[in-house]
Formats: sequence, structure tokens, C-alpha cells
Amino acid sequence: MHVNALRIAIDKRVGNLVESRCASWAIALQSHPKFEYSKMAKRAAEDDEQTSPQALKAGERPVNDGGLADGEQFEDEFEDEYESEDDVLEAGVDGRPDEEREAEERAAGAMEVDRETFIPGRHKLDAGQTLAPDLSTYEMLHTLETPWPCLSFDIIRDQLGDNRKSYPATVYAVGGTQAARGRERENQLMVMKLSGLSRNEQAGNIDSDDEDDDDDEATTDPILEMKSIPLISTTNRIRAHQSPQTNSATLPTTITASMQESGDILLHDITPHLTSFDTPGYQLPPNSNKPLSTIRAHKKSEGYALDWSPLIPAGKLITGDTTGKIFATTRTEGGGFVTDTTPYTGHTSSIEEVQWSPNERNVFSSCSADGTVKIWDARAKTRSAPAISVKVSESDANVLSWSKQTPHLLASGHEDGTWSVWDLRSWKSQESAKTSKPVAHFNFHKEQITGLEWHPADDSIISVCSGDNTLTLWDLAVELDDEESRYTADVKDVPPQLLFVHFMEGVKESHWHPQIPGVSVATGMGGFGVFRTISV
Repeated sequence: MHVNALRIAIDKRVGNLVESRCASWAIALQSHPKFEYSKMAKRAAEDDEQTSPQALKAGERPVNDGGLADGEQFEDEFEDEYESEDDVLEAGVDGRPDEEREAEERAAGAMEVDRETFIPGRHKLDAGQTLAPDLSTYEMLHTLETPWPCLSFDIIRDQLGDNRKSYPATVYAVGGTQAARGRERENQLMVMKLSGLSRNEQAGNIDSDDEDDDDDEATTDPILEMKSIPLISTTNRIRAHQSPQTNSATLPTTITASMQESGDILLHDITPHLTSFDTPGYQLPPNSNKPLSTIRAHKKSEGYALDWSPLIPAGKLITGDTTGKIFATTRTEGGGFVTDTTPYTGHTSSIEEVQWSPNERNVFSSCSADGTVKIWDARAKTRSAPAISVKVSESDANVLSWSKQTPHLLASGHEDGTWSVWDLRSWKSQESAKTSKPVAHFNFHKEQITGLEWHPADDSIISVCSGDNTLTLWDLAVELDDEESRYTADVKDVPPQLLFVHFMEGVKESHWHPQIPGVSVATGMGGFGVFRTISV
């Protein structure tokens, strides 16, 4: 297990800079017990190996840059003091004065500690420095490698129950690979079972009761089991849809829609692949890897926008491409798929994201490189005029997310690194929408936003992925008092709503697990990361 993340812990109670060796740093921030910073990169980057050697198109792997520092120094607010008649001597971590110990370490060639606060995405490492995770800020932290990186994935709901809190954890997921150019036929659709995801024993939120519970929880190594479906093209976006169970003895039917770089959308039934993980002796049917259907409405136009309706059990899909067209595909009663050949054409540039409303079955949203977010009524006879259109950014609007807990909240992420939250109650008409302002707007990230998603159970928590290789967690319920600083712990450009920064090289997309509270799964250059912080 390795995660190259530079430690930036946040401790409301301490309120001062805490140093540790080998470029691992802690910074005290307000609002929450502890936080960590990290960053992320935009999906589908241009394939230029000379100018972008880290691009996913190259299929490269990050290098494991070592682990944690050998020693740490901290300030103990309860440290002992030894007093004589002549002077006061404050004992250091080993019983000696700090000055004496530090002088001895310097004489022995110990590494000097840079006292500047390091923020991933803002600062660069010097030669010989590496990033290491502060394990006390993670309740769970695992990475799992795959044959090729994935631009997109989705979490599959399972039959293990909701609101799970015990360890080791198990996650089912599906992802599509991006093999290196010239090796496209090595691409695959990966149906995965990630098991043995144990709890981090160094987590800072473990109390005595938790330790007693841990005695009954086995500490295991993470295991990645995989069933692959061969493909001949990169998967730009993949989403899964589950139909209701017909009986308790069988799994619900799980169908995936994967948008290919070739312009085709492939529909697969991965129920047999999921069944094989937990059914000893189960053999996949001969045609299990064959697509149920292939949608060719986009011709050869590549796309990244795809979403299943959460309110239509049989299955209804919308897909958008780089020419600005959005098509709707519906599953029939006989199990087939029919695509409406008349597209929605209100955008003037590439469709970057589409998403159905969580509470209105005929409403969906879209965002585009034209900088707008549009709201559509799927019943409308006119396909070229959305119900609402709002200019959300002067740059591309890359991603959006509709809150499941509070459906009138919509978040949008942009190419310039900013992201905003909009109250759709101010979008009642096109006139009012034009003059509306976001209820929250952040410019913490300095690279493009490539993914964001509301927490499934907490309408104030949102995760954001960025091209600066970080995945950040935010709590929008945090408000400033008159006595509070504009920035967390007076650190410039770190807003108090920022909960956590997780560093993950080339991170492309992340999702909250709908059945394991607080668990995030993310995909990046080095494979998949599964983690839970002590902040959420």
C-alpha cells in the first residue's frame, strides 16, 4: 500500500505549525479536527507525449517514492518543565533541550526542515523530497493497481447491506481502461471486486471502544478480483444501472453503458460477472462478454457525457458528444434498446456532462465547453431550446452534480479551476436565471475541475477532483463568524469550508460509496484509491 500524499493535517485545537521530517508537514487549520490536501487532473487530456508525459494516453505508471519519515518532532502542550534557581529548561522529545538535540542532528548530517507550509498544487517538491500520507487522518486508505489506467468507473450497489461500518470492507465496481496508443486492443471493461479493505490502525479517531471492536476485525491485505470484457477502444465514460430484483435468490440485473473513444456506446449485462465472484464453481455463459446493444447515434463523434435515469427502473439513458448533440435511449419491455434519432441541440460546443434530475423523471441537465449549464424537459417537442440556460463560467463547464438530498442544489466545475453551487429556485424563468448568482463559489484549485459529486447522505458535503492531482472534500455548512479569519488558520487561499486534501497523481474521477458512509473511491494514473478520512 502506498499513497504519495504530502501531509497537511488540520488541527483546530493546536492552532500552530507542527513540523515533521522529510518534507512531511502539518498545518493547523480551523473548523475541523484534521484535514489533508490533494489534487486531480482533467479527463481525456490531449495525447501529446512530448509536452504531457504524464498523460493517461501514455499508459504510464507513477513511481512509488518511498514512505514516511524516520522521525517526527511535535509540540506537546503538556510537556514537563524542569526549573532550577538559575534558569528554566524545557525538555524536548527525548528529555534534552531542543537546541542541543538539533545541533547534534545537524552535526550528524540530519536533514534540515523547511518551515514553509506545503500545499499540493501550489508548491513544488525539491530534489530528493517525496510526498507521504499522514495516516492519522485516514480511517481507511488503500490503493489497487489495474492493467491500464481508467478514465471513468462506477460503484455497483451490492447485497451486503446499507450503512456498513465494519471492517474489512468490500466494494464492487466497473471501469473502462485507457491503453497506450498503438495498443488499443488491450482495452477492457473491468468488473471488479475489491475486498480485504481493512481499517487503518493509525487513524486519529480510534478510541478505546473502537479498539475493542477492532479485536474482532481481521487485518487483511486488499485483494482485487477482476472479470474482463475485451474492448478495442478507450472508454471515456462508464455508468451502471440496476433494475429491481425479480426474486431474493438472484442479483438485480446490472447493465453498464460505456462511451467509447470511437463514438459507439456499448451496453453490457454484467450480472453474470458479478455473480461469479461469490458463487463457487459458477461458469460465465458463452456470450456473457457480448454487448446487449451498441448505440451508434453519435456516428464517429467522441463523447464524455452519459447518465442513466435513477427514476426509470427499466432504464433510460442520455448521452452527449463533442459536436454538442444529446441523444436519449430507452429500454423497451422486451429488453431491447431504442434511441430517439432527434437529438437535443442547444449547446454550441462539446457536451462535457449530462445528469438526470434526482426527483423529476423528465428533467435532465447538461454542461458544455460553451460555458453554460442547461436544464431540459425531455417531454418538450422542441429539442433545440432548453427550458433554462445559464452562463456559469467564462471557461469550459466540465462537470456538474445534482444533490440527491437537496434537489434544488446543482454544482458545476470549470476549466479555470473554479467551481460553483447554484440554487435552482432562482432559475424559475430564463429571465431570472440570467441574473442569478451562485450561492457558493470557490477558486482554491488552480487547474481544471474534472469531477465533483455531492455526498449521498449529507447535503453539505461535496468532493471535488482537479487537474492539480488532488481530490478535495468540502463542508459547505461551515460559515464565517465576524471573529473568524477569512482563511483557515490564517493560511492564505485555504477557505474554512475545505475539509481535506487527498493527493492522487492523475486522479480523474471519484465517487462516494452509497452503502459505506464516508468512503470514497477514485481512479487515477496509478489505479484505484479507496479511502475514508476522519473528517467525513
